[in-house]
Amino acid sequence: MRTVVLLLATLTCGVSQVQASSPDAWQQLDKTERAACLKTSQLQDVKVLGKQARFDDQVGYDALLLQGRYPQKHMNNRKGLELCLYHRQSGKATVTEWDSVEKR
Repeated sequence: MRTVVLLLATLTCGVSQVQASSPDAWQQLDKTERAACLKTSQLQDVKVLGKQARFDDQVGYDALLLQGRYPQKHMNNRKGLELCLYHRQSGKATVTEWDSVEKR
């Protein structure tokens, strides 16, 4: 009986390790979500600030902060911030202005 329990415990650990994503898979996800967020942005000369906030799989989103310049003439090339939410399952990126958030 003890052998069966140890065997099951060993198999369970092995299965959970097999399901884990590789570092290469995480790097590919990072590249994919960055590209999607940059493409969706309305800003010019846009770049990602810092690292993404990765939510667990129950939420399924990653958040990235973007910075660039407003292209509209009346904005006089002013800097702007956007928050991008990337849905990992669908691959869809959504951005919203983030300038109104108080800066510390």
